[in-house]
Amino acid sequence: MTNSTHVLVPPARWLRWVDNFEGRHGSTSLSVLDGALRGEAHDGSTFTARLPFAAAYDGGPDVAAFLADVEAPAQWGVLLVRKGGFAIARLAGVEMVEHKIGQRHVQGRTKAGGQSQQRFARRRDNQARQAYEAAADHAARILRPGPLVTGGDHVAVADVLMDPRLAGVAVVGPWLPVPDPRRAVLDRAILDAQAIDVDVANA
Repeated sequence: MTNSTHVLVPPARWLRWVDNFEGRHGSTSLSVLDGALRGEAHDGSTFTARLPFAAAYDGGPDVAAFLADVEAPAQWGVLLVRKGGFAIARLAGVEMVEHKIGQRHVQGRTKAGGQSQQRFARRRDNQARQAYEAAADHAARILRPGPLVTGGDHVAVADVLMDPRLAGVAVVGPWLPVPDPRRAVLDRAILDAQAIDVDVANA
């Protein structure tokens, strides 16, 4: 039985990560398959590494060559949305050009029943809709056409991206399951967006 995991490896740690994989699982053969670098170890464990921003790798089966192809786009963005707030950033390469973080109060759930519960539900829906509209307004102002890494709450992000002003963005992986966005959360998300996306199957 294999144990599968998914990890985001910062480019600065990539060579060490591969060394550690080989140290745990034995000599590892490399190949290139479907735009990804695949490693298969002596014990049957494997990893499949993908470049950030959905870029396809078309180089040779070499970890250093793969690392050399890790590059942030000239223009890209991050969009994090949850009911409690949002964080948006536009980047040029590794530099953040503009960002906005906002918090919105959304009524918590109530244990009351009947009409009271229905009123609370309507209030929550209205508050959430207003929060998503605010996030969409800022996203339309800050973001530019290009790759966009998203995270937070799937429904909330999908709601924001329905805004026609955001039709030019192209959502790419990885999905980032972040808590309520704050500056530290946004900073972490920006780093994760630039990481090497690796699926590992441990034999």
